[in-house]
Amino acid sequence: MDMTLWDERYGREGFFYGTEPNEFLRAHTALLPPGGDVLCLAEGEGRNAVYLASMGFKVTGVDGSPVGIAKLRKLAGQRGVHVTGIVSDLAAFPIVPDAWDVIVSIWCHLPAPLRRQVYRASVAGLRAGGLLLLEAYHPRQLEFKTGGPPTAELMATLAELRGELAGLELVEAREIERVVQEGQGHRGMSAVVQVVGRKG
Repeated sequence: MDMTLWDERYGREGFFYGTEPNEFLRAHTALLPPGGDVLCLAEGEGRNAVYLASMGFKVTGVDGSPVGIAKLRKLAGQRGVHVTGIVSDLAAFPIVPDAWDVIVSIWCHLPAPLRRQVYRASVAGLRAGGLLLLEAYHPRQLEFKTGGPPTAELMATLAELRGELAGLELVEAREIERVVQEGQGHRGMSAVVQVVGRKG
C-alpha cells in the first residue's frame, strides 16, 4: 500500500490527529486486562498506543508509515513510556495466533479484502477472553466530510463487521453519529461504527 499520503500528513508540524487517545478507547479502558499485551493496528503517530502504555499495558503499535512510527516513538519518549513501534504494511504483518490480550483498531480503514484478512487474523490472534476494540467510519461519513477516507470502499458497516469478526462475542456493536474532535484530522459530527468483541 502506498504510504506517501500518510508520510506527508505525519511529516507536518505537530500531530495531525492530536496526542490524546480516541474517546471510544478511553471509555473502555477499564474492560481491558491490567498489564496485558496490546496490539494497535494502523497506529499512526501513536496517541492511542502511548495512552495505553501510560496505563500499564505492554503495547505494540504497527503502521505502514515510517514517519508515523517515528512520531509514535517521539511521543512515547515525551510521555516517559515504552511502546514497540513496527513499520509494516498490514497486508504483510503477521498477527500471531493466541498472542494478544487486546487488539485495538481505531480508524483502521482498509480495502474490503484486506480488512477481512486482517480481522480474521485478529480474531485468531486474541487469547481466550481477549478483547477487540474497534471504531471506524461508516459509509454515511461521506455525507459529513469531517474526516476519514474519501471513498465508501474503505469504510465498513456493522453487518459487514459481524461477518468479518466471526468467532467473537460482540459485547457492544453499534452504528451511531457522534462528534469526533481529534487534532486537525477529525473535526465534527461523524457517522461511525463501534465494536467491542470478546473471544470465548
